[in-house]
Amino acid sequence: MGTTLDTVVIGGGAMGSAAAWALARRGRQVTLLEQFGPGHRIGASHGTTRNLNPGYHRPEYVAMLAEGLALWDELEQDSGEQLLTRTGIVNHGPDPRLPQVQAALTEAGIRAESLSPDEAAQRWRGIRFDQQVLHMPDGGQLNPEAALPAFQRLATARGAEIRHHTKVVELEIMDDGVRLTLEADGPGASGGYEVVTAAQAVVTAGGWTEKLLAGAAGPGKLRIPRLRVTQEQPAHFRVADDGAMWPGFNHTPGTSPAYGNWYSPVYGMQTPGEGIKAGWHGVGPEVDPDNRSFLPEPVQLAALQDYARAWLPGVDADSLEAISCTYTTTPDEDFVLDRVGPVVIGAGFSGHGFKFTPVVGRILADLATGTRPAPQIFSAAR
Repeated sequence: MGTTLDTVVIGGGAMGSAAAWALARRGRQVTLLEQFGPGHRIGASHGTTRNLNPGYHRPEYVAMLAEGLALWDELEQDSGEQLLTRTGIVNHGPDPRLPQVQAALTEAGIRAESLSPDEAAQRWRGIRFDQQVLHMPDGGQLNPEAALPAFQRLATARGAEIRHHTKVVELEIMDDGVRLTLEADGPGASGGYEVVTAAQAVVTAGGWTEKLLAGAAGPGKLRIPRLRVTQEQPAHFRVADDGAMWPGFNHTPGTSPAYGNWYSPVYGMQTPGEGIKAGWHGVGPEVDPDNRSFLPEPVQLAALQDYARAWLPGVDADSLEAISCTYTTTPDEDFVLDRVGPVVIGAGFSGHGFKFTPVVGRILADLATGTRPAPQIFSAAR
């Protein structure tokens, strides 16, 4: 006979680890399945820096920001780990939404101040600022390589089971739950397949979500927005001005010819020991997550170097190390957080989800326990 479980979380990246943590806090029996080993660099949750950029004005995201700031503080206290370095975030450029962002954050009690480019340059001389600047002191950098083990460690302490090197090769939806066929390939694995049943599954499989759900058999049809998986190729640039201070930053272009060689807005931050990370947002080549080159696209990389020469005077644009990660993006860049039958889906974080990780874990736990629905903008049926 197969094993019968309560809640299975499929995918042990940021969102799956947070969902396991949130469910275990509620006393639920939870098993987290991750196809790769701890600390792998194949998906979207590796590296030591992600910007916690508070630059939102839509009420759903602003509410999640306020909750997330409190939850990150709580996680640091519970885990004994520093997960967030509050360097602040500066968003700049001819973005007409910046006044709306400032008003929305101020109303929510999240600090935001407008600066002129000259005022900003006096504080952060490594960056050349463009037209208008919004400084958000409550933002900073999160550390995925510390956060994921912290979530999993706290979940395990409350009874969760974490199984690495365990791939779900088939998900079958039944009237009363799900049936999973598992393949384990890690140390000590005996080979062959294992079949387990569960009352429900939380799918947080990142770039593998569509592959997993496309093969789901059983009653009903799981429909979600199309998920586009891209290989993003930011780079770490060597710091040339050792005295410069570095907040996280986001630079939105305008429509004039001066921005003609831009691919998208640019984000960036300092990664201690590695340099200043900068990258285009969500414009890398579309890939199969099981067959990636991990190599930078040379034209995009050259354009990123041109950006660094023009806008980041504190770095050496000719001294860099390219890095690689994946985005899984919905058409509207809003997340998918919903429940369809016995399957809870957390997907499509579109390159801006990591800051919300503990809130997403709470929402997924709400959906799994029937506590409350997610905001409508995250509906799978939209």
